[in-house]
Amino acid sequence: MASLLDRLEPLLAAMPAVKSPEGHVHFKNKLLWTLGILLLYFVLTNITVFGLSPESQDFFAFYRALLAGASGSLLHLGIGPIVTASIVLQLLKGADILQIDTSEARGQVMYMGLQKMLILVMIVIEAIPMIVGGSMLPDPAVAIGLFGGNTAIVSLLIFIQICIGGVLVMFMDEVVTKWGVGSGVGLFIVAGVSEGLVNGFLNWEAVSDQFPVGFFPRLFSIAMEGGNFLEYFGTDVLALITTLAIFLIVVYVESTRIEIPLAHTAVRGARARFPVKLIYASVLPMILVRVLQANIQMIGMFLSNVGITIFGEFQGQTPVSGLMYYLAPINSPQDWMWWLSDLGHAPWEILIRMGVDITFMVVGGAVFALFWIKTAGLDSKDVARQIQMSGMHIPGYRRNAQVLEKYLDRYIPRVTIIGGAFIGVLSVVANLFGVIGAVGGTGLLLAVSITYRLYEEIASQQIMEMYPFMRQFFGKE
Repeated sequence: MASLLDRLEPLLAAMPAVKSPEGHVHFKNKLLWTLGILLLYFVLTNITVFGLSPESQDFFAFYRALLAGASGSLLHLGIGPIVTASIVLQLLKGADILQIDTSEARGQVMYMGLQKMLILVMIVIEAIPMIVGGSMLPDPAVAIGLFGGNTAIVSLLIFIQICIGGVLVMFMDEVVTKWGVGSGVGLFIVAGVSEGLVNGFLNWEAVSDQFPVGFFPRLFSIAMEGGNFLEYFGTDVLALITTLAIFLIVVYVESTRIEIPLAHTAVRGARARFPVKLIYASVLPMILVRVLQANIQMIGMFLSNVGITIFGEFQGQTPVSGLMYYLAPINSPQDWMWWLSDLGHAPWEILIRMGVDITFMVVGGAVFALFWIKTAGLDSKDVARQIQMSGMHIPGYRRNAQVLEKYLDRYIPRVTIIGGAFIGVLSVVANLFGVIGAVGGTGLLLAVSITYRLYEEIASQQIMEMYPFMRQFFGKE
């Protein structure tokens, strides 16, 4: 792998990239860049792919909140290729197959170039099944009107458009990371989930019955028409309770931490604390787990659409049999409450599916959390080196990086596993009982946690603007 990377180094170094700022970017400018990209995101999600048939399906219908895209728009792929490429890199780096030292400038360039190259590959890999598998169908009217009935040309245009959208998302994420606040991936998830929540509370459209689908319009309509409250509004009340519970639990666990005392080597009396949060790896590894599930379902749906049903059959976007049914996540109470309506499956089949989903999320959350901290430079070794370089040490212990690493090993790996598994359980529970809007429990969980951490970062940025010397102290200059 090392020799292969050495050969690819010229290509990786030449990958197109957003120029990094040469100096400090003022906080106001960071906000402007972030708001500008957010506005562009909403514009692109409202530009429909030209030539797309209204009868097209969406492979990722149940994962829209996580993928931060809009079905049938230029951003149809959303952040899927970015996250899928991250999964591959996480697995390679976590298994020590990919040996790149990201603490050096050369290693950072190679890693970022490799990530970008994988993202471009994943854009193509995820776009092709949507065209070939019959998910994104060409509009016959467009083919007849412009290309003499040749639908292949229309399909090619659709493929090019969604690939361009995938590339735009990649660069928009990079702009936010380098010039804005937070990350583009997190920003797009929060934007998509927020839009879904507003729609879930206020939508007046009737979908499954005669009453509006939005929480408040539905409540008002049922009360005015004297409908059966328990029948038509019972699951909505449950979703509201789950939504509020997710908000409260995530805010609480984000503030739960173990604080490791530090003292400065050269400045007497200068002390600090290194926080190891319960959700140390953040909730972003949950995106990796859910997108892995989404890719598995996409492969199953693609095979089913082309007539290969060995892994299961699909009705629209829903798996109804075979292995794909058991690997599909639970997305709402309607997926498992067999006593409320006929789900077409025996209770034992539904229970097996629930067990697989819980196991997948808990184990996947813990494993990807460990891979995440190693890739992001948050494991014991990297943190020990950062503390040592900052001139800090743990009082009562020798000023040595190996001693620091051994001390941190008592907390970081254990907290990471516990936090990853806890978030996995919380995500499954949220999906089991449903949340307001078509955002899913995992989507809401991610949005709340990302927003909380974004708030912390904004507060930190404001402090550093007020006290510029702190930028040098924390290595932000």
